[in-house]
Amino acid sequence: MQILVDTSVWVDYFRSGKKSEKLDFLIDENLLVINDVILAELIPFLIVRNEKKVIKLLRQIRNTNMDICWQEIIELQTQCISSGLNGIGIPDLLIAQNSKQHKTKIYSLDKHFKLMEQLIDLELY
Repeated sequence: MQILVDTSVWVDYFRSGKKSEKLDFLIDENLLVINDVILAELIPFLIVRNEKKVIKLLRQIRNTNMDICWQEIIELQTQCISSGLNGIGIPDLLIAQNSKQHKTKIYSLDKHFKLMEQLIDLELY
């Protein structure tokens, strides 16, 4: 089992860890994966804060390659909008698509993934 850890979990983990307590287990058991979208959301803030060690550690996590199928992203967004989910951003759709491609579960604190779970057949952790 691999768990794709979303940006929202990392942000909470770096701040207080109050909502992301499961991350320690995933780290210890080497179950987590990351992708370039999540890294692109995290690393700029870490660069500004001069967190070189954290950046190095994040880059050592298994990275699921991004095989972006833009037609599928359009279809996912169409499904979301048709169901009344108008606020789903492209980064979340890319993460969802990546998770489906690699058959990983998503660990997120972002309510968008919970809303998309049944609609587009996501597996959440």
